[in-house]
Parts: sequence; C-alpha cells; structure tokens
Amino acid sequence: MAEITIRPATTERFADAEHALTGGGDGGSCWCQWFMLTGREFDDTSRDEKRERLRGDLATAPTSALIAYVDDEPAGWVKVSPRPAQPRLARTRNVASSPEPLDAPDVWAITCFVVRREHRKQGLNARPLDAAVRHAREHGARVVEGYPIDTDAKKTSTNELFHGALSTFLDAGFTEVARPGAARPIVSLTL
Repeated sequence: MAEITIRPATTERFADAEHALTGGGDGGSCWCQWFMLTGREFDDTSRDEKRERLRGDLATAPTSALIAYVDDEPAGWVKVSPRPAQPRLARTRNVASSPEPLDAPDVWAITCFVVRREHRKQGLNARPLDAAVRHAREHGARVVEGYPIDTDAKKTSTNELFHGALSTFLDAGFTEVARPGAARPIVSLTL
C-alpha cells in the first residue's frame, strides 16, 4: 500500500509544487491563480507570470496550499486560505450565496485540487481535504467552505473537478449550506 503524506507548499518545495500541478489538467497553465486575479488580470497574465505569482504566494505564512505525496512523489495539491486572501471569490455567484460575511478573515476557502494523472481514481483528494481542514483550524479558521461540483447532478470533466467533488466534502463532514447552481453547492464545516 502506498504511503500518503501531506506537507505545506513552501518556496523550498516549489519544485514539488510544480510537479504536483503539471501532471494533467489546467494546473500548469493556471498555477493556482484563478481565484487570486480578476478575469481580465488572469487573461492578461502569462503562464510564467502566474508561476512566479504562485512562488510569491508560497512565501507567505501561513502557506496557502498543501502538497500530497504518494511514496514521496508529489502527487496532488490543495489550495486553502482565508477567503479575503482569494479576491476573485468575492466576485463569484457561489460565494455571494454563502451565509458567511464575504470579508470574514476566519472563513477559509478550499478552492483548488489537482491530482496528477497517474494518481487519479484512487480517492487521493480525501487526504489533502482533511489536511486542509486541519491547516485552516491551526491558523484560526472558524469555518471552512468549499465550492465543489455535484457529479450526480452534472457530467463533469476532469478539469472541472479542480473544485473537488461534493461527495468528498460530504464524506469529510461538510454540510451543504447553499446551492446557487444546479451542480454547484456551497459546503461548510464549522470548526
């Protein structure tokens, strides 16, 4: 059985972050900047600039992401930080439907999962999700939110699953608090 460990994404582990993010899907083009920039800024920022922005993000404390390792190989990624630290969230219909105040610094958001192609369909997202909740709790979160896809309500491509699957969040103890779209619930866990 494979050994799975979760470690903070830091500038010292940037090569591991690159490996985790570039194993399929949009990770290598987005560099986890989708919720960090406005739509226009995102479109006007090159891949290399996004990559360097991520490096800067990982230099802050507490870190805004965690890396999942399978047998010491970087295999997955999860983004978790206070909602106000992810400015594009405030502009989304999903978050606007949240019962929590948009600017609450003690409400953290889990906004991005990446699993390398060779590690998919093994339930790997559950471990980074649990670690993200612990990370948020250790750094003062009162509530952790997610904005997953309900795969029972919509056929979903692998790239769309960067939000996570509703079933994974529910299995981790989150509850649905709003549903601004047919397949787009908001889930919450009070710590």
